[in-house]
Amino acid sequence: MPRLLLIPALAACSATLAAPPPAVGCPASASEYHQFDFWIGKWEVRDPGGKTVLGHSRIEAVSDGCGISEHWTGAKGSNGVSYNAWDADSKRWHQFWIGNQPNGVLQLDGGMAQGSMVLSGTKTNAQTGKPQQQRITWTPGKDGTVRQHWESSDDDGKTWTTAFDGIYHKQAN
Repeated sequence: MPRLLLIPALAACSATLAAPPPAVGCPASASEYHQFDFWIGKWEVRDPGGKTVLGHSRIEAVSDGCGISEHWTGAKGSNGVSYNAWDADSKRWHQFWIGNQPNGVLQLDGGMAQGSMVLSGTKTNAQTGKPQQQRITWTPGKDGTVRQHWESSDDDGKTWTTAFDGIYHKQAN
């Protein structure tokens, strides 16, 4: 008879051990983690006039919605990957870009400003060897497009030069 009592006790114990662990990491349900979701999708990227295809990009949620990754293929052979995430400690978004072009690593941070995601950072100007500010702004359009405007400054932000300007047009998955 004592063996019969042991079986339910073992079953209860193993059920407790098999229970899923409590959730850890980012609370992906928090709204900050979804501020950049407007960029998620499969895109054809064109110049602002809409005539020239600049490349294609696939942006997807990663790590259970805690971040997004971008996979870029340019029409002229460039390619790269970025990882983007909200950092609850610093209350800022961070991007780490790795591209196949010379000087192809870029680290940016920032956040939402007037309905656009604005990330900035500093890297070395390949021609001058001096620090150069970088600023990339992603603005969602009412028509479902997203404009990515990348600018650089060699004079501490007094003047800016466009490095890239593309309109993302969503493609069928």
